Amino acid sequence: MAPPVPMLAVRGSDGTSLLRGPPECEQHAAFTRDPRLSRCVTFSRDGTFFGWCNGHSVSVVRSSDGSIVSTFDLPKTALLEFSPLNKILITWQPYNKSQDSSHSDANLQLWELQSGQLIKALYQKKVDSWCPRWSEDEKLSVRSVNNELHFYENNDFNTIANKLHMQKVSNFALSPGGQPSKVAVYVPGSKGAPSFVRLYQYPVFGGSSAALANKSFFKADKVTMQWNKKASAVLVMASTEVDKTGASYYGEQTLHYLAVNGETALVQLPKNGPIYDVVWSPNSSEFCVVYGFMPAKATIFNLKCDPVFDFGTGPRNAAYYSPQGHILVLAGFGNLRGQMEVWDVKKYKQVAKPQAPDATHFSWSPDGEYVVTATCSPRLRVSNGYKIWHYTGSVVHKWEMPSGSELWEVLWQPFPDSCFPERPVKYQATPSDLGTTQALPTQVYRPPALRHLPATASSKLHEEEPPQNMRPGVLWEKSLSKSALKNQRKREAKKAAKQELKPEPGPPLEPATITNSQSEPTSGDPETDKKIKNLKKKLKAIEELREQQVSGKVLQKNQLEKIQKEEKLLKELEELQIGQ
Repeated sequence: MAPPVPMLAVRGSDGTSLLRGPPECEQHAAFTRDPRLSRCVTFSRDGTFFGWCNGHSVSVVRSSDGSIVSTFDLPKTALLEFSPLNKILITWQPYNKSQDSSHSDANLQLWELQSGQLIKALYQKKVDSWCPRWSEDEKLSVRSVNNELHFYENNDFNTIANKLHMQKVSNFALSPGGQPSKVAVYVPGSKGAPSFVRLYQYPVFGGSSAALANKSFFKADKVTMQWNKKASAVLVMASTEVDKTGASYYGEQTLHYLAVNGETALVQLPKNGPIYDVVWSPNSSEFCVVYGFMPAKATIFNLKCDPVFDFGTGPRNAAYYSPQGHILVLAGFGNLRGQMEVWDVKKYKQVAKPQAPDATHFSWSPDGEYVVTATCSPRLRVSNGYKIWHYTGSVVHKWEMPSGSELWEVLWQPFPDSCFPERPVKYQATPSDLGTTQALPTQVYRPPALRHLPATASSKLHEEEPPQNMRPGVLWEKSLSKSALKNQRKREAKKAAKQELKPEPGPPLEPATITNSQSEPTSGDPETDKKIKNLKKKLKAIEELREQQVSGKVLQKNQLEKIQKEEKLLKELEELQIGQ
C-alpha cells in the first residue's frame, strides 16, 4: 500500500486552503477554500481532523474528505487545540472583563468533539500555557491555576484529582507518552534564593524524597523545558532578559540537564555567547545546541552531556531534526541570510547547503523527505510566500502571494510515527523544474583601506572552525572538504617536521653544570649584559614572526622590516659575545 501524502494548511489574507503535499503539490479537491480571514488553524495530533476559526465560527472537518464533523458558534476564538485521542476540542479567546460588570464569561472552553457539547468552561487570562496538557492516553491532564498545578483524571474536569502546590510554580512541562506520567515544574528564585526545576512522577508529590530530580540555579528570569520523546530526561534553558556584563544583547542563557534517574548536569558549552536553539533528537539519546557569538557553533551532546560531534562555526541560529531523526538541518533565519546546512547525522556527512533568503518559518514534512520554508507576515510584510523543498536542495513547489496579499501561516498535517519509516539518505539533488538554490560562497567583508590589496587570509573577521568528531579515538576525515582535509594534513606534517628538527635529548647534565638564565656567563659590564639580553629578546620575536609567516599569516610592513634586521642583530650579538 502506498504511503499517505501529507497535506499543508495555508492561512493568509486571501483565506484558508489545504494543499496536497509533494509530489503533487495541488489544492486538496475535497476541501473548499474558505475565503474569509482565519484567526487560527490546527490539525489533530494524528492528522485525522482539521479545524479553523474564520471570525464567524469554528469548523472541524475530516482531513481526508473535507466532511464536516462539528461547527461551533465562537467568532472570537483565537486559539484551537485537539486532545491527543481527539475526544475534546479546546478553544480559547482573549479574556475580556467589561468595565460596567464585575463578571466576565469563561474564555477557555472544552467541547466534546463529536457531539459538540460543552464539557467545561474555565477562566484563563494569560495566553502562556493556555491549553491543558494531556498524557497520550488521556488518562491524565494538567493545567496551571494561580501558581499551582491542578490534575484531572479521565477527562473529568469537574473534580480536581490532585494538586501540586509550591512557593510559586510559574511553568511546567508534562512528559510525553502514557503512564506513569511525569511533570517538570519551575519555581523562580526570590529574596536571594536560587530558582529550581524539579521532576515528579504522578501522583507522588509529598515528602522530601518525592522529587525524581532537582536542579537549582541563579540567573533565571524565565525557562523553557523540553522532554525527550522517551520521557527519560528534560533539558532546561534558563535565561535572563539582560546580560549585566554587557557582553550580549540577548541576555544570558545557561543549559541544564535533568534525568528521571536523578542525574543532573550543567551542559558545558565551549564558546561564549547566546544559546539560540536546543532540540532533542527523536531517538532521545542525543540533543543539538546552537550557541555562541556569530559565527555560531552547533554541537551534538549525548546523555552524559559530553560532546559527540561539533559542526564547527557558521551563520546559524536554529536546528531541526527530521521526524525520523536521520537528518539534521542547521539554519540561519531572521537577521541571517537563510543558509541551511543539511547533515546526515549517522555518517556526519553534509548532504546539501541550500539557501532560503528572508524565510521566517521552517518545518519538516512528517515523511522526512520534504521541508517547507515560508516568508510570513507580520514578521515580513513583503515577498510573502512559501517553498517546498526536497532535503537535497531541490525546490519542488513554489508559491508567491499576489501583490497586496499576506501569508500568515503554513502548517503540515501530522501523522503517527509508524506511517513513515526511515529511508536511506540521498546525496544527489532530486530533479526539479524549479532547480536548486545552493548557497553561493560569500565574499568576506573587507574594509575600504584593504580593498585595493589582494585578498588574504588575514582579512577575515573571524576564524572559521571546521567540523570535528568529538568521540574519543575516532579519526574523522570522510566529511571534511578536500581543502579542509588538505590543510589539516599540512598542519600535521608541519608539526611532525618541527618535532624532527628538535635536538635529541642528551645525557642528563651534572648538577654542577646546570645553569639558568640568572647564572649565564656575564661580561662583568652591566651595560654590555643588558645589550646582549635585549638583542636575544629581539631575535626571539623575529623567530616567532618567521613561524607565523610560514603558517600562512600575512605580516604587516613593520613586522617584515623587523625580519630584515635579523642578520644585523646576529652580527651585533656575535661581536658583544666575542668581546666578553
